[in-house]
Amino acid sequence: MYKNLIEILNKKGITNKAYAEFLNVSEKTVWNKMQGKTEFTLGEAQKTCSIICPEYKMDYVFAAEDEAA
Repeated sequence: MYKNLIEILNKKGITNKAYAEFLNVSEKTVWNKMQGKTEFTLGEAQKTCSIICPEYKMDYVFAAEDEAA
């Protein structure tokens, strides 16, 4: 699960639907990616960090919570 990404999107008022449209994927795909069931592409990660949250480093945004578990 990408807890930091979810928190950033929530703080910025970006819904899963809006984020899915931004990435040009379905809401189900976004949900799967956020849960760590499927991976984000490098392009998706770069686009997210450069446009949605440039104030954060990619390592922080896409730190997977289950890596620490």
